[in-house]
Parts: sequence; C-alpha cells; structure tokens
Amino acid sequence: MAEYVKKPNPQPESVNQEIRDTVTEILRAVEKEGIDAVRRYSKRFDKWSPKSFRVSESEISAAGEKIDAELQTHIKFAQDQVRTFAQYQRERMVDFEKETLPGVRLGQKQIPVNAVGSYSPGGRYPMIASSIMTIVVPKVAGVKRVVAFAPPYQGQGIYPAQLHTMATSGADEIWCFGGVQALAAAVFGIDGLDPVDMIVGAGNAYVAEAKRQLFGPVGIDLLAGPTDILVIADEAADPRIVAADLLGQAEHGINSPATLVTTSRKLAEATLKEVDRWLATDWPTKEVAGKAWADIGSVIVCGSDEEMVEISDQHAPEHLEVQTADPNWFLERLTNYGSLFLGSDSTVAYSDKAIGTNHVLPTGGSARYTGGLWVGKFLKTVTYQKVTAEGSRHVAPSAAAVADAEMMFGHALTCRLRLERQNDVA
Repeated sequence: MAEYVKKPNPQPESVNQEIRDTVTEILRAVEKEGIDAVRRYSKRFDKWSPKSFRVSESEISAAGEKIDAELQTHIKFAQDQVRTFAQYQRERMVDFEKETLPGVRLGQKQIPVNAVGSYSPGGRYPMIASSIMTIVVPKVAGVKRVVAFAPPYQGQGIYPAQLHTMATSGADEIWCFGGVQALAAAVFGIDGLDPVDMIVGAGNAYVAEAKRQLFGPVGIDLLAGPTDILVIADEAADPRIVAADLLGQAEHGINSPATLVTTSRKLAEATLKEVDRWLATDWPTKEVAGKAWADIGSVIVCGSDEEMVEISDQHAPEHLEVQTADPNWFLERLTNYGSLFLGSDSTVAYSDKAIGTNHVLPTGGSARYTGGLWVGKFLKTVTYQKVTAEGSRHVAPSAAAVADAEMMFGHALTCRLRLERQNDVA
C-alpha cells in the first residue's frame, strides 16, 4: 500500500474564469482590429511598441555578434541532435500504395502542414531550446513556412541567444511579440504576417488557454500546463542526484510538481534531507524551486516495483526518470509518460536542452492519451483510392448493402450506378 511521506498541498485550478475571459477579449480584439490591437496589448503587457514587430536581418546579425563562439557551438550541437532524431522519425513515416483487391489500389501520403507558428517563451527564462524544438522539427517535416515569435526580453527585443537560435534553426520569419496577442496575430494575420495553419510551443496559462480557444480554426501541438517530473527510484539510487533532479524541474515555476516514488523508505528520507541541504546551501534557483517543492512536492513509498509502475501510470508524468538497479524492467511495463529517462545518467535536462528528443511534452496527466511534439505532428497522413471497373464489381455490392441498411439510399445509388454502367457497356 503506497504511503505519502510528503504530500502536496491542494492547489487552485491553473486556468480560472478571469484568464479565460482575458484571452477571449484579446483574441477577439486582434481578429477585429489586427495590428492596432497587437500594439495596444504589447504596450500594456510588455511595454514594447517598435516601429515594426518583424525582426530585421540586421537585428538578427547583431544578435549573433553578441553571442560568443563557444555558445554558438553548443547551440549548433543541440540543433544537430534534434534534427538528426527528427530525421530518423521522418524516415519511418512512409508513403505507400497497395492493391488490396483486384482493381482496387489504396494509398497513403504524408503531406506537411504549409505554415506553422512557433512560439518561444521569454518570461522568467528566455527559452533558447524551445526555439530549436519548434523550428528545426517542422523544417525536417517539410513545412514550407515557419514563423517564429517570442516576447521582448527586458524591453530590448528578443533575447540575443534566443533570436540567434531562431534564425539558425531555420525560421522563415521572426516577429517580436509575446503572449496571447502573438498567437492571435499568427492565426488571424496582421499587416505583413499571413495566417498560419498550426501553432506550437509552450507558454504560460494565458498562452495555453489561447491555444485551447484557437484550436479548430488552426491546429496545435498540445495543451501544455505547468511542467512536472516524477522519479522512480530504489535503494540503488543516489539521493543527492534524485534531489537535484527534482529541484531542477521545479525551478520552472512555483506550480511545477516534482514527485519521488520509491520502494525504499531509507532513500525517501535521505532524498528529503538532500533537498533541504541543496536549498540551504547553493541551489541557484532556490526561491522558485524551493517554494514549488514545499507546496507541491511529493514523496511516495511503495511496497513493490509493480506498485511503483501503477502509481506512475496514474500520475502520467510529463518527465519520468527511472533510477533503479534494472531500468529496462520499467521500460517494458510503464505506459503513461511524455518522455522516459532510464538510468542515473539520464537527466531531464539533457532532453530539455540538447540530446535530440523533443521537450514539448504532455502535462497534467495528458500523457495518458498523447505523446509529445514530434515530426509527425507536422505531417498530415492522408489516404487515396484508385478503383477500376473490376474493383467496383468487388466493392459495390457490399458498400451498397451497408448504405441501404443505414437508409443512406443516395450513397447506395452511387455504388450501383457503377455496376449498371458496366452492364450497359457489356
């Protein structure tokens, strides 16, 4: 029977009516007024109102000059890893055409979305890696036009390293505005910015709600809430590493849950002590991570490995680390997670920043029914049919009979017309 050694405090809902109403107001205003509304909200929320929100080539070049060569090398490494993994995924999504009956050929094609809007957050942290994840991957999928946008950083335009990353990741256009007004501009279009077909990328509660309200007229990647981590560990784990990984993810925000699930009470207690030690000494983001851990951190002790799997699948975490003596045992049994990190050397930070798998992942338990962002999100898997007269003779009788049974007599008629035409010709 699982036991909470540390239990989270009850939390308010992440999206309340005030957020919903504010988002609706902004979306309607931008749809109706275009650039004027974008400028108004950009002034209000970001104190940002440049002559043009579109980033120029000279601004992109200037950003690159502000970044030292070593960081540029590391950014390129991360881009290469994400591109390579996305290419492996793309190669496994194939077009085909097969004869399933004499005279019947059925096929499948992978068609890229034509235009994608890539949103990179820039609030507390200017998310350089998000630009890689949401620009490189659609370009690998074959998307013709990727529009990148991010909020201004401290009133000075897009953070230089973030802007450099957007450009070198392959963005076709870059715009400096953030929040709901940015998504609205990309979806409805404004002066100089043609509407996109899909918007992707993480953001705060307002951005997530905007994506929810915009879904339908455009596609989205997923509805991302506060990021979370769950660590499965046994007595083989190092409590100092476990504690660091929990706090590492908690630094995203005070609403970011971090959970330890273990079969070892000794490890649970040692990890709690290590968390306290980190926060009391040199944890670099203790103000944020410490509050998140205090309010919504969890430690659960289970009676068996099987119970750890059950608890983890119930949580369906965004990030799931397995630090046990036999991580592969869990790989074969776990079913609900956004991304899985096996072994004590596999940390979430690798995937978040540079290893190649995508860090845009399902949160809030939505890993029960979806995975994260990948190259297939930008591809429409469509089907087609080629039918000859011989094929009609095989299919028409059954299709017409099913249509009759549904009382869709017009459908049945279109099937039988094909057979009648063959009889007339004969």
